[in-house]
Amino acid sequence: MGRFNLATWLTLLRIVLIPVLVVLFYLPWPGARFLCALVFVLASLTDWLDGYLARRLRQTTRFGAFLDPVADKLIVAAALILLLQSDPRPGLAIASLVIIGREIAIASLREWMAEIGERGKVDVSWLGKVKTTLQMVAITVLLFAVGWWAEVLRPLGYALLYLAALLTLWSMVSYLRAAWPVLMENR
Repeated sequence: MGRFNLATWLTLLRIVLIPVLVVLFYLPWPGARFLCALVFVLASLTDWLDGYLARRLRQTTRFGAFLDPVADKLIVAAALILLLQSDPRPGLAIASLVIIGREIAIASLREWMAEIGERGKVDVSWLGKVKTTLQMVAITVLLFAVGWWAEVLRPLGYALLYLAALLTLWSMVSYLRAAWPVLMENR
C-alpha cells in the first residue's frame, strides 16, 4: 500500500470533504447547514483517527506526516472563510485571521526549523492539541447555528472561537519562544 494506507486515505478524505462542506453551506435547503456541520464533524474526527491509526498500525509515512497538517489547515480555513462570509463581524474576522495567520506562521517556522535540523524544538505540543480541539468545536457550533438554534448557539460558538483564538496566540508565542534562540543566532 506504500504511502496510501488507511490513515492517509482518511487524511485525503478530509481534503475531499472541503468542496462538500462548501456546497452544503450554500445550498438553499433548511437541512443543508446541519449536514454541513456534520461533514465538518466527520472531517474533525478523521483528524484524530488518522493519527491514531497511523501510530497504532505502525503506518506512519512521510507523505502522511506532510499531508495531515495541510488537510487540517485547509478544512479549518475553508470553514472560517464560509462563516465569515455569511456573518462578517469584526470579532469573527479577527479570530479567523489570528487562527489562519498562526497556522501559516507556525508551518513556516516548522519548515525552516526542519531545514536547519532543529525541528524537534517546535514539535506539536499539548497546547496545540487543545487549541485545535477547541477551534473544531467552535466551528462546529457556529456551523450548526442557524434557524432557531442560532440564538443559543451563535453566542456560544463565538465565545469558544474567541477562546480558541487566544489559545492560538498563546501556542504561537510558545512555539516562537522555543525557536527564539535559534532565530537569533548569527550564521
